[in-house]
Amino acid sequence: MSFDPVTGALWTGDVGDESLEEIDIVEKGKNYGWPIMEGTNCYDPPSGCDMSGLELPIWEYGRNKGRTLIGGFVYRGAELPELFGKYIYADFVSGRVWALSFEGLTVTDNTQLLRFANVDSFIITSFGIDEQNELYITGFDGNIYRLVRTENLQENAFSY
Repeated sequence: MSFDPVTGALWTGDVGDESLEEIDIVEKGKNYGWPIMEGTNCYDPPSGCDMSGLELPIWEYGRNKGRTLIGGFVYRGAELPELFGKYIYADFVSGRVWALSFEGLTVTDNTQLLRFANVDSFIITSFGIDEQNELYITGFDGNIYRLVRTENLQENAFSY
């Protein structure tokens, strides 16, 4: 979970149980549906569930994109202006890192920034920010990586 320092919104990544990973903006008193829902799908019961009063996620993805969402931060640094105001998050299993663009609670775009080529040697575990709100990525290899722009745009515009 992380707070956007500009809007004060509390962002969270929620690992799914069987089929969907989700991102929520958490607000006091709202019900995000567990165990009735998994993302926007009925979970218990598997169909025909009562969704009244439940808050659905602002974004979700299925197992074709990954299996374990790692929540990140709304980027508020200065070194990557094209990411300013976007929610940066990743998937533990697939090694993908995305930038989620949004207006209010509406997602306008979800762009893959990079994909770690060898997820067996580097598995994303968390994100962090420094005093200037620049973004860092951690993994099981014991190192801390900084997200940077690359000049070679053949595959990914960003690197670590």
